[in-house]
Amino acid sequence: MQWALAVLTVVAYVTLPLGSASFAQQPVPTLIVGLVFSLLAIFGFRFVQGRSIWWAVAYVGVQLPLGFVVFSLSGAAVGAILLLVVLVSQSVLLLPLPIAAMVAAVIPLVHLGMEWQDGLREGLGTLAATFFTLIVTWLLVREQKARAALAHANERLRGYAAQAEQLATIQERNRLARDIHDGVGHHLTVVQMQLEAARAVIRTAGPERLDAMLATAQEQSGQALAEVRRSVAALREHRPALPEALQALTAEATEAGVPTDLEILGSVRPIRADVEESLFRAVQEGLTNVAKHAQASRTTVVLDFSGDDRLRLEVRDDGRGLPETPGDGFGLTGLRERMANLGGRMSLTPAGDAGLTLTVEVPG
Repeated sequence: MQWALAVLTVVAYVTLPLGSASFAQQPVPTLIVGLVFSLLAIFGFRFVQGRSIWWAVAYVGVQLPLGFVVFSLSGAAVGAILLLVVLVSQSVLLLPLPIAAMVAAVIPLVHLGMEWQDGLREGLGTLAATFFTLIVTWLLVREQKARAALAHANERLRGYAAQAEQLATIQERNRLARDIHDGVGHHLTVVQMQLEAARAVIRTAGPERLDAMLATAQEQSGQALAEVRRSVAALREHRPALPEALQALTAEATEAGVPTDLEILGSVRPIRADVEESLFRAVQEGLTNVAKHAQASRTTVVLDFSGDDRLRLEVRDDGRGLPETPGDGFGLTGLRERMANLGGRMSLTPAGDAGLTLTVEVPG
């Protein structure tokens, strides 16, 4: 806008010598005073812009009477009116809108020296021109501010998008870490227990029993490898419905040495894939902890569909209960995160005189 006003100022100055057919002109004084006005309009305006309002008031206070003088010396030339129109635009850029409107309202007074009919006609035309300039300049300023605000908002949105992308990456890493721990950790625990059992009876057991133990360990290691590939590829493997998947888990736990029962309460209903995945992982984690720490003789998994809008899952054992210094390992921490992401909760409480109960409740 500064360049546009500078060009308009030059054009207005060039047209000053044309004067007016109705009024006498003083060419040399007109060009001198007009040059002073034009130089201030181009360079003085740039100096004042961005400074305090008092600089702006002083600038307009000098240019306004100077414009009146140019108008008088030029014999009411059109170029003098254009210079005053430039001053209106600059007032909008420098001053609050009400003060700029006062400047626009004062400029038509340059016609007071004319006969009243000509002065009224010319004054109304000048008033229309100055207020038209005022409104157009104000709209342009508002559009520029809106563009600047939009650019700033877009920059902030790009920052938010980058943060969201980073957060999504962290969440995905945590999810993969939980899947690796819950899936691979479970299978490797079974492998470890089968190998320990085989070593314990290697001198007394028959080949058929040892072969069955090693076959189970081999099968579990293959499943652990499949879990690793699944987590790295970040793809969900096809898994049977939750009751069937839990039945397979409890059967694996029984074969590993801890008899495990599955109880399903209420009417089985379809549930979301993410809820099903989290409940499956909860049972995996619970059975893994029982096998590693509980020294239990029996475990029970309960899947309760009785609630209308919630699912309840329990993994109960009759082992040694809470340790003397209880604390959450990575598996339980990951399990809490899973449940919190679903709007559910997880708890670990004593089960009667001996044992523990892992309880999970989620919407579903």
